[in-house]
Amino acid sequence: MHKSRLGDLVIDCEGGDIDEHASFWAGALGRRVEAKPKNPRYRRLEGKAGEIGILLQSVEHPSRVHLDIETDDPEREVARLEKLGAKIVQRFEHWVVMEAGSGHRFCVVSPQTPEFGQSANSWES
Repeated sequence: MHKSRLGDLVIDCEGGDIDEHASFWAGALGRRVEAKPKNPRYRRLEGKAGEIGILLQSVEHPSRVHLDIETDDPEREVARLEKLGAKIVQRFEHWVVMEAGSGHRFCVVSPQTPEFGQSANSWES
């Protein structure tokens, strides 16, 4: 058995200053930009407890929005999603980019927030 859940809504930002982008989206969505980013390419927008996570990411491809699916077992989650019709686009060291049959891309990632275990779905392997 493994667990997964919708993790973050990720706003991919091509070009420009990630801090300016984060400031805009924080203002637009009524959130705060995290005080101490862990990685220079990312900015987390902090909101109220229970709200979906929003993460900005500096990218080299055209700007878009994608979903991250958090899981405690990436290989099993990727296999489960492949059975549903998704395909692997690219594997990275810490995440897998996948594409749904609708053409929407999303990532399978390890848990990103402490709340993961409280709201994750359980799947039989």
